[in-house]
Amino acid sequence: MAAMDTALAAPSAAARPAAAAPKSFGEHLRGWRLRRRMSQLDLAGEADISTRHLSFVENGRSAPSREMVLRLAQRLDVPLRERNALLVAAGYAPMYRERPLDDPALSAAREAVQLILRSHEPNPALAVDRHWNLLAANAMVPQLLAGVDPQLLQGQPNVLRLSLHPRGLAPQIVNLGQWRHHLFERLRQQVQATGDATLVSLLDELQGYPVPPDADATRLGGELLGVAMPFRFRTPAGVLNFISTTTVFGTPVDITLQELALETFFPADAATAQALRAMAS
Repeated sequence: MAAMDTALAAPSAAARPAAAAPKSFGEHLRGWRLRRRMSQLDLAGEADISTRHLSFVENGRSAPSREMVLRLAQRLDVPLRERNALLVAAGYAPMYRERPLDDPALSAAREAVQLILRSHEPNPALAVDRHWNLLAANAMVPQLLAGVDPQLLQGQPNVLRLSLHPRGLAPQIVNLGQWRHHLFERLRQQVQATGDATLVSLLDELQGYPVPPDADATRLGGELLGVAMPFRFRTPAGVLNFISTTTVFGTPVDITLQELALETFFPADAATAQALRAMAS
């Protein structure tokens, strides 16, 4: 796992979802409109077009212009990857590029990510792709993964699988019931926002993992520190208490950057901060 601190890798081919059957633009558009729980009247008003014209676009009786495709995608808050799919379905070339993080054109972004990860030490921090596959991490993360089954660390490990698998971190998570529920809610929100079939499969897999009989079954509630979800992790140095934040690029024009997220963990008490400093030294 030492290489995690020095390189940002592109998602492996095995992590990419299989290509779906081609859909018409109208089918794509209607799917996103329903996912956003908007009526044709709502979307037409947002996009400043007539409901009749929108209906014709959805049923294939009218072909949208490229500008119209992008306007509708923006009003529906469609991810960049799926905006490309909308453009292609409408007969236009994709607009947004997807490049591996080791591409020279993304060197500035790559350096920024590495700087954030290193600067966060001695607290753990990591970078993940849209499917929660680990792309990079700082020097503290491997220490917390020391007890994980090596098979789960092969290739680009999935951090949600590492968290909840019975041979992963699950036996060391003190508030496992809370943490499971928190991760499931985040995944459901991602599925709702993106419609990503790989995330649907991942959620099904994680929900099927057994829960130790003595695991804390408390769900979200009074244990929350404001709006932050506590993460309590058992280590040889004692129980470490964390809160976590997620950072994303604000205005990306590249698919890879839009789908990149930084997960940073902060000590929730002085004892945890002291333990992390001792571990780092």
